[in-house]
Amino acid sequence: MLLGTDKYGRTAWHIGAEWGNSENLQKLWEGAKEKQTPEEIKNKLLLGTDKYGRTAWHIAGEEGNSEILKNYGIELKRI
Repeated sequence: MLLGTDKYGRTAWHIGAEWGNSENLQKLWEGAKEKQTPEEIKNKLLLGTDKYGRTAWHIAGEEGNSEILKNYGIELKRI
């Protein structure tokens, strides 16, 4: 479910980044660390693209929410 996508290929991570919801992103992150491999987190959650080729970082930047994602790349190195 965490890595499931909507009709636009967006994951819950994409949508959380779009809406700027840091609390939900943190919950998603904790769930991902419990159930996904580091490779899945990196490739499907952090760098996964929607059907337009946009990552969560692209979407967050478009919406002015890029600040909420800045630490997750660093966190990936810790798991």
